[in-house]
Amino acid sequence: MPRSLVLQSWERSLEHLASPDAALPPVVWDSDELAGIRRAHPLAAVLPVISRLLVRPSEGTGLLVAVGDEHGRLLWVEGDSSALRQADRINFASGADWSERAMGTSAPGTALALGRSVQISGDEHFSPSVHPWSCTAVPLRDPDSGSILGIVDITGGAEAVGTNTLSLVEATVAAAEAQLRIERLERRAEAPRRRLRPTAPATAAAAAKPLYRDSLQILGRDHGVLHASGQEVPLSERHAEILAVLALHPNGLSAEELAAMVYPEGASATTVRAELVRLRRILHRAGSTLVPESRPYRLPAPLVVDAAQVLSYLDRGAHRLALNIYRGQVLPRSESPALTELRHRTSALLREAILADASPDVLLAYLQLPEAHDDGEAWATALRLLPPRSPRRAAVVAHLEALAQ
Repeated sequence: MPRSLVLQSWERSLEHLASPDAALPPVVWDSDELAGIRRAHPLAAVLPVISRLLVRPSEGTGLLVAVGDEHGRLLWVEGDSSALRQADRINFASGADWSERAMGTSAPGTALALGRSVQISGDEHFSPSVHPWSCTAVPLRDPDSGSILGIVDITGGAEAVGTNTLSLVEATVAAAEAQLRIERLERRAEAPRRRLRPTAPATAAAAAKPLYRDSLQILGRDHGVLHASGQEVPLSERHAEILAVLALHPNGLSAEELAAMVYPEGASATTVRAELVRLRRILHRAGSTLVPESRPYRLPAPLVVDAAQVLSYLDRGAHRLALNIYRGQVLPRSESPALTELRHRTSALLREAILADASPDVLLAYLQLPEAHDDGEAWATALRLLPPRSPRRAAVVAHLEALAQ
């Protein structure tokens, strides 16, 4: 009997693929497009760390090391030369899409779907063509926002799913995240000195990089996750709503104002105070420094909300950075008036900006979001923007035909 993790992944795979035989990873970028996307991706900065800890030791071992983006599209595939030739037969290659939507169950796609480390062995793969292979994948997260930047994967034979393999990949990802964190700290330390001398205008990408460490994740999830004081704290939907509202109102709110923003039909000040007592208890136990203060209710330090980051990036024209953060709609089940408004505004402004100004590759990345699946106008825009000979046109045409049925 397959593991529950595998069964659930197969079920998700069947939502997007008619059968296991239909799982064929499409090529989404040709070599020219791939070169530019690699240079612009945040993981390019930590590729030397991954190469030193994983790629070089894998030479001559029959193992491959793949680094993919946050949507499961492979940016780099390196390692044993013989294994590379064999992997080409299943299109496990740079530029191919190995998300669950495109390929079904595999370590890269399933790890991204679950947001955690995953090992897939042999016939646990959805596609029969991948049954001779096994793989281990670990998501790599942004050290400030906690959002997934991409995936690091080892693929090969049975040794690719050993306990030591998982520990090695997780240690490599931790080292890469530490390197990103060091670069952020150095940039923060340099910022005051830069303000003392004339500098060239900052690019949109540089200006959009987050400066705070503490963050709240509410995009594409039914509950919140707080990253603060070096800890990851799961939050209920209600507590995520409260923290998000307080983060977006740094000057503070009265109990009555907070109740009107958080509760769909209003609530008494007593209800709000009782919920804040529970939230404070959770944050105290986690050792967080973000325990809300009273009179008015406010947070003692800045807290980055991932949805607010998306809006900030869009305001600067940094569409790719916005998509790196955007994992789906704000707390989709929340009925909080403030969060409902934030959900609609973030989703609408992202769509508007992508359709109006984004490059084809950014638009195609946007189309991988669940909310864009049935957006005929967005898919038609992608077809119009793609070059006539782009290998990605066929998939877009097929999707438009399916929508028209």
